[in-house]
Amino acid sequence: VIELKNNLQLEGKLHSVDQFLNVKIEDVRVRDAAKYPQLLAMKNCFVRGSVVRYVHLKREDVDLPLLEDATRREYREAR
Repeated sequence: VIELKNNLQLEGKLHSVDQFLNVKIEDVRVRDAAKYPQLLAMKNCFVRGSVVRYVHLKREDVDLPLLEDATRREYREAR
């Protein structure tokens, strides 16, 4: 779930994220469809990082060993 600064919440399949927290989402669903009916037809979405408030990920959806390895590699390369 991506929560935006305007309180809009989007659910979907995370396609990609860059270093600026720009996010691409596929199979998008709006959490409060009654409030945002104009977004019901949206299938894919690009969200600019500056409007993101929170990114909520389910614990089981995070590959922790992969994330830890990537963090270690980035730390070593920065030194």
